[in-house]
Amino acid sequence: MEWKQDNYLISDDDAILDVDAICNFLSQAYWANKRPRDVIENSLQHSLNFGVYDRKKQIGFARVVTDYSTFAYLCDVFIQEDYRGRALGKWMMECILSHPELQGLKRWCLLTKDAHGLYKQFGFRELDDPSRWMEIINAGM
Repeated sequence: MEWKQDNYLISDDDAILDVDAICNFLSQAYWANKRPRDVIENSLQHSLNFGVYDRKKQIGFARVVTDYSTFAYLCDVFIQEDYRGRALGKWMMECILSHPELQGLKRWCLLTKDAHGLYKQFGFRELDDPSRWMEIINAGM
């Protein structure tokens, strides 16, 4: 799928992803700065990826880990700092949530430290009952 707006493109085509740009950004992100490149590359192979481009330059990214039936986990969302403030993150969320293969899912989830305002615009909210959720955190990753 592709979406176009002015000089910008959002695409789920893995063939045009700039893996170097993705790895560079994630190496500086608070949530992924210790993630090795091979782990990032593996995660891309097993996700539905969305690249945001200014002409051919990758300026943003998000990926969805999903079974395409009941559940989706939105992660590694970013817009390069010099492109923020142009509503590109909001547009990317609209594209992701409208993707035909992601319709009818029972549950979406994500983790964020600082972007609650963006995600609340799209219906995300804090957990109703956090006591039902469990996790394993591998501190070595």
